[in-house]
Amino acid sequence: MLQSRNRRVVELAAKLAADRRTTKTDAVLRARENELARVEGGKSLKERLKPLQERIAAVPRTGLKADKDFYDDLSGDP
Repeated sequence: MLQSRNRRVVELAAKLAADRRTTKTDAVLRARENELARVEGGKSLKERLKPLQERIAAVPRTGLKADKDFYDDLSGDP
């Protein structure tokens, strides 16, 4: 059982635990480990996003334009 005086901490831990199908304690532990790794990694957001930007840039362009009517129909928009 996770004990905290801060209701928001408990709510967020419960949501993360449900999303990850784990315990609240494990969810909080992983979140803290991930945050420490992020902070200690010392990389800026720009540096962390660079590999993703490179992967996206490597995808060949088709030259085709997106069909707005098609995507509106998929989402149920009139």
